[in-house]
Amino acid sequence: REKRKATVQMLPVFVDLWHCASTSVWRRWKNVQTFIKARSFCRRHASLFKKILLGLLCLAYAAYFLAACILDFQRALALFVLTCLVIFVLVHNFLKKLFGEKLMRCLKPFKNSRLRFWMKWVFRGACVVGLILWLVLDTAQRPEQLISFAGICMFILILFVCSKHHSAVSWRTVFWGLGLQFIFGIVVIRTYPGFIAFQWLGDQIQIFLNYTVAGSSFVFGDTLIQNIFAFQTLPVILFFGCMMSILYYLGLVQWVVQKIAWFLQFTMRTTSTETLVVAGNIFVGMTEAPLLIRPYLADMTLSEIHTVMTGGFATISGSVLGAFISFGIDASSLISASVMAAPCALALSKLVYPEVEESKFKSVEGMKLPHGKEKNILEAASNGATDAIGLVANVAANLIAFLAVLAFINAVLSWLGEMVDIHGLTFQVICSYVLRPMVFMMGVEWADCPIVAEIVGIKFFINEFVAYQQLSQYKDKRLSGVEEWIEGEKQWISVRGEIITTYSLCGFANLSSIGITLGGLTSIIPQRKSDLSKVVIRALFTGACVSFISACIAGILYVPRGAESDCVSFLNTSFTNRTYETYVCCRELFQSTSLNGTNPPSFSGPWEDTQFSASALANCCELYTNAICA
Repeated sequence: REKRKATVQMLPVFVDLWHCASTSVWRRWKNVQTFIKARSFCRRHASLFKKILLGLLCLAYAAYFLAACILDFQRALALFVLTCLVIFVLVHNFLKKLFGEKLMRCLKPFKNSRLRFWMKWVFRGACVVGLILWLVLDTAQRPEQLISFAGICMFILILFVCSKHHSAVSWRTVFWGLGLQFIFGIVVIRTYPGFIAFQWLGDQIQIFLNYTVAGSSFVFGDTLIQNIFAFQTLPVILFFGCMMSILYYLGLVQWVVQKIAWFLQFTMRTTSTETLVVAGNIFVGMTEAPLLIRPYLADMTLSEIHTVMTGGFATISGSVLGAFISFGIDASSLISASVMAAPCALALSKLVYPEVEESKFKSVEGMKLPHGKEKNILEAASNGATDAIGLVANVAANLIAFLAVLAFINAVLSWLGEMVDIHGLTFQVICSYVLRPMVFMMGVEWADCPIVAEIVGIKFFINEFVAYQQLSQYKDKRLSGVEEWIEGEKQWISVRGEIITTYSLCGFANLSSIGITLGGLTSIIPQRKSDLSKVVIRALFTGACVSFISACIAGILYVPRGAESDCVSFLNTSFTNRTYETYVCCRELFQSTSLNGTNPPSFSGPWEDTQFSASALANCCELYTNAICA
């Protein structure tokens, strides 16, 4: 009875608890239902929400973009270029999806064999006629350009003589590669918009690389980074390596490489694997580029392996390019030389080692490149900087070792020369004599040939870092306005000579790179070590010739700009300091001036009718000594 009584007394409590629990469950279930409905609604209209958000972001960016351009267009030029580039890519992809199939159907009639045959011959004839007209009309004003053209013919003839299979050479691939290289050179060097665009791009890269100072000055201090090479240049490699890793993580590098590779493969009919590596070599080094096709390397033919090696020897990596720009080397020339080397490397590789086997990689569609393994952008930046440490250590160690070896070799050669009364015999002097005919055929003036031959020899037998550093020293002397000849010794080379030298040095083709290439590829495909050793020497010389032909094209296309082309306008301005421009223009004025006894000097050429010639001559005589000033 007591238990029943207690149960009866607790019954209202149980009822209240049940009521509260049921109410709580009901509320929770109602909230869950509301959440499910909201989630279902968001999922059904997710695309709409994304479009609205994207539209709002685009409107906000458009307002920001217009405001930036209206306030100061010159300041917003970089933003304008990047925006136009993104819009072009988006419009291209949109039109490709919308009209791609229709366009392919329209092109089907051109697949007719007879029509294609006649179109090929018409195109070839037009190219030959255009080349002849170019040589006749363009070289009429500057006959020295014919020397550079003869240099191209010389290198191609030498490589054909050294070809592995003369009868198997695909001349279509060779001429397409050289033609693409020449066309790109015309755009970059000769046309004014192309020249200005690449000059602007080079300036932006220089500004971008200057941000390295923020990090290196904090770690090493301002004094060290201003005066010591190791703290001034090597941190650039770390910064550039970090940024390349970020771009690779975002997929931008892969996208650009695939577009370039598709274009080269479509025009030159090379296989997808070798084309992809050569295109990748524009951005990454000779050991990193083969990793793009690591699963396919074991099944590649000897000709394809030769092309992979040639692409590595013929180009420079993005990180090293940043270091060369920090030397003061012309950024636009380095960028254009690296891009121009890609089609030429494919062409010359197929000239020296033509394909005689059946390749497994003839797909025109190419291959997909994987994204980086990093999980986020911070990890990509950290890994990029960490990976660049090895490159920095390698560069520093090689510079220390090779400069020491060069000093030792020069000491031995000087000692041997003095035994037979030959004073001043050095490795550079030997190179200046042995390689002088070759650099002359590239288009370098005969007076500049000893210096350029010396630098090219250092690049091939030592490395490109030492060569570019010496070139930068000659450039600094020229820009400072030092006289060209002091006590019979040439102090600097002309701008034309500098440009040709910059192109001829732009590549990893030197003896020390043989070990780097073999070591990198052997670690990936150890079972093909004998095949790699068999073709590496041919690839080295082919890669060197790629750079030399790029230099010849630069020699053909180079035209004087600025003060070199209009000294009258330059000397019409006030000048008080020695610069290269003042030296060149004053020298031209001295050559156009003649003395007539006690009469005032007379002027000829463009200075004949100018009223300020006498005052310009007086200003030049204050800066430079000449017989006219006596």
